[in-house]
Amino acid sequence: MDMWPLVLLFVQLCFCSGYEGSGQYAYGDDEDWYSRRYKGTPWCAPIKVKHGDVSCRTPRGEHYRNVMGTRCKIRCKQGYEAQSSEVVCMASKHWSSNYACREIRCPKLNMPANGGYKCSDGSYFNSRCEFFCSPGFSLKGQKTATCQYSKVWSAGVPTCVDMDSPKIKCPNVKDKWAEPGKLTARVTWDTPEGVDTADGILTDVILKGKPSKSDFPEGLHKMSYTVFDRAGNKGSCRFTVRVRVRRCSPLFPPDNGYMKCDSDGDNYGATCEFTCTGGYELQGSAARVCQYGLTWSGTDTNCAPMNINVGVRSAAALLDQFYEKRRLLIISAPTAANHNYRFQMTNLQHAQCGLDLRHVTVIELVGTYPAQIGRIRHMLLPPGLALQLRLQLQIPQRSFQMVLVDKQGMDKQRYPFPITAAELFTTIDTFPLRKDEMVLQQEAGQTCQS
Repeated sequence: MDMWPLVLLFVQLCFCSGYEGSGQYAYGDDEDWYSRRYKGTPWCAPIKVKHGDVSCRTPRGEHYRNVMGTRCKIRCKQGYEAQSSEVVCMASKHWSSNYACREIRCPKLNMPANGGYKCSDGSYFNSRCEFFCSPGFSLKGQKTATCQYSKVWSAGVPTCVDMDSPKIKCPNVKDKWAEPGKLTARVTWDTPEGVDTADGILTDVILKGKPSKSDFPEGLHKMSYTVFDRAGNKGSCRFTVRVRVRRCSPLFPPDNGYMKCDSDGDNYGATCEFTCTGGYELQGSAARVCQYGLTWSGTDTNCAPMNINVGVRSAAALLDQFYEKRRLLIISAPTAANHNYRFQMTNLQHAQCGLDLRHVTVIELVGTYPAQIGRIRHMLLPPGLALQLRLQLQIPQRSFQMVLVDKQGMDKQRYPFPITAAELFTTIDTFPLRKDEMVLQQEAGQTCQS
């Protein structure tokens, strides 16, 4: 028997049965061969993928991987992408879609103005493009860009800009002195012009700070000019404006007094006026001016306690000495042993700071005429003057009473019994004039800790 036909059939079967799942077939792309060998069978052309591989699965596990219903997954090599990730063998003997692996490609790069680029592999995947600029220009942006798997360049196209900055020279301004009574000085200079070393075209000159012919306050002021060329380069220069103020040595308000100054208080031309608190008299200059030689006009100012004259003949003359200067608190008792009197004086002794802060002078009237005694701190009043004071203010001699008189000599409040210092101060602080005093004392820092 001739064995050659059997051997030929065996060889054909070996070539027709490709490796399962690999997607590689020995029969190549010969679709006509399949049509002749298996006439009428709905098989698709075998899949052969360049730059990739294929993995197929048949509906019923048939030996051949291109029968009707076969599903094949396409995998491409790095740098390539499949037109379809999966295809199916249709009854029409054609695959459901195109399955070729095509090389990944990014959009074509634009050419930078005044420059260019060179690429290792055009616009294809992993191609590296390097940008460069023409002489006289510098690169602004990333120097290289690479085509990525996402079909996007790793960086945008840079720009080539003029690399030479324009030049500008700032003015030299001397120190300025403030005018009398002012804390500012007017400063003037010429606006500088810039020079461009490239194309000679400047777009703008910008000043940072006050313009020329402005009034500058005392101190050092940093200024700068910036100039731009058409390419966006900038050149800058800096200068300073210093304004000085002639100043006298500082003045301070006198003890028991106030000081009010105009302008800045110690600058050339400033005037300071002085007033004393109630019960104190001004000694020295009531106003002083800071002069050009940096000395104050006039003499030192002091506030001396008012000189109370207890030798006057009438109660009215005594009270007139306190008019518009001090408030009076007159405490009257029949004897020094009076319980209300002793309680009231003890309470007020601990509140002496509050009394002084409110310009209150205490007058004591103790005893009955002719054995009565009047006292203002350590000064004794004659018995006749003490009696006149009781008669004028209608104060009884044989019972305790306290009378509060304001700076205008008005009888504001009467107390037939002792009160606390806090109650007394609350009443005084409601007086209209007292409210103005409180503002001045707060500004001067005058206060009692307790």
